[in-house]
Amino acid sequence: MSQHSDAVQGRVGRAQRSRRAVRMPSRPMPEAGSVTTLELFFDLVFVFALTQVTATMADDLTSYGLLRGLLVIALLWWSWTAYAWLANLVRADEGVARVGMFAAMAAMFVLALCIPEAFDDAPGGLSGPVVVAVCYFVFRALHLLLFYAWSADDPGLRAQLLRFTPAMLAGTALLLAAAGADGAAQTWLWVAALVADYVGTYLGGAHGWRVRSPGHFAERHGLIVIVALGESIVAIGVGVAELPISWPIVAASILGLALAGALWWAYFDVSALVAEHALAAAGEQRRAGLARDAYSFLHLPLVAGIVLLALGLKKVLQYVGDTGHHSLSDPLKGAALAALVGGVVLYLLAHVAFQLRTTGRLNPARLTVALLLVPLAWLGGALPALATLALLTAIVIALVTFESLRYASDRDRARHDVRSGHSPAASGSASQ
Repeated sequence: MSQHSDAVQGRVGRAQRSRRAVRMPSRPMPEAGSVTTLELFFDLVFVFALTQVTATMADDLTSYGLLRGLLVIALLWWSWTAYAWLANLVRADEGVARVGMFAAMAAMFVLALCIPEAFDDAPGGLSGPVVVAVCYFVFRALHLLLFYAWSADDPGLRAQLLRFTPAMLAGTALLLAAAGADGAAQTWLWVAALVADYVGTYLGGAHGWRVRSPGHFAERHGLIVIVALGESIVAIGVGVAELPISWPIVAASILGLALAGALWWAYFDVSALVAEHALAAAGEQRRAGLARDAYSFLHLPLVAGIVLLALGLKKVLQYVGDTGHHSLSDPLKGAALAALVGGVVLYLLAHVAFQLRTTGRLNPARLTVALLLVPLAWLGGALPALATLALLTAIVIALVTFESLRYASDRDRARHDVRSGHSPAASGSASQ
């Protein structure tokens, strides 16, 4: 009898383990987990998509072209950040999650190929707008399926997914409707699709979402900022790839690299560290909402600002290097000037909002500089393109230098306290 009971219990145990294996095909992300190499590989597709957006906006350098480019960036970002949440729950390089990540990469890559046709379909072949909408649906559906598979033993997460699904479906339906329209109607349908997705997600709340590893989540978003900054450097090279090297090209390239470096400094010197600490210190009930607001929402304008800057840098290099069509006295105008200056302004304003949400403190220096730069989007039209870039670079470098010197001791304490796991300095400077 005992042997029969043991056999029955053994079969029950095997069945339970089998069901768990089906429901939880991947390993959970440990609390101290870090970004996996598969996630970095996944980001390469996102890099390609960003370069496609920059090139497409450069081919239609108008305010309308910038608007459409920003809409595509918002679509790409919402796709990428969905997998940042997923990979924080399960290891992206294990089990079914690995297969899902590769399938999602394929959908994103095809979508990226279609970005030049996202609004205006080229003659022949498949419909670009339809392919974009279908790829977006596949990308998001894979994300939901993987989340559903993992949430079988988490009623709170499962309920959150049910609240989240209608927003995704509404956004995809509107995007498909946009594929059948053109002109202003198409653009407004894109806007409606993104509003449905973003606002629907926000209204669905954050109670059921899980941030298993705050360090991984913050690192993941920090790396995508580096990816975007790297794309701005690529834009410098692409802008003069077919032009003979000259001293103006050398000067503009160094200025562009210095500007990108100053933007890196503004994020990674202290801000990213303090924000990561704030995310880790938040209780479980607050953490998901903080992660959603500070990272999923407020990193979008950070990345968008960098992409706009990349476009502006690309045009500056063309102006100073292409002596057959421009002279060194030619100013940037219109959308090119707006992208160069507006990208930095948007980046700094997003920083202010990011710090305010994570630390509760307002950064007056960055807010002041951002507002003071706004007139340069018009005044730069009276300056040579290289002079506008030099002025913009000097102002941003002066900002990070001021912060580093003015708050040197607090900055040093914040960096070392956060990295050693202690609470950062309570002064306002700790949130630089």
